[in-house]
Amino acid sequence: MNNKLKTPEVEQLFNAILSLKDMSECYEFFEDICTINELLSLSQRFEVAKMLREHKTYLDIAEKTGASTATISRVNRSLNYGNDGYDMVFDRLHLLNDEE
Repeated sequence: MNNKLKTPEVEQLFNAILSLKDMSECYEFFEDICTINELLSLSQRFEVAKMLREHKTYLDIAEKTGASTATISRVNRSLNYGNDGYDMVFDRLHLLNDEE
């Protein structure tokens, strides 16, 4: 974990996110805390990561998401050399989808 990231303010934000109870609360909170473009950028990166995990090509990802190759490359670097956060969440979402 990046020590520069671990601050009382970041922990307070993460605790706030962890307190959200459902999708409606997520929309309310994130619409207040993020600009539309920030939220769309986050969701774009998440979709890029999902597509990279599905072994899609950079060209396919760029066409579907509108992400630049620089963004795709950054997300790919996170998937390969990061903290496995994307994989942890994708694994959990996969388990949730299997239960429904």
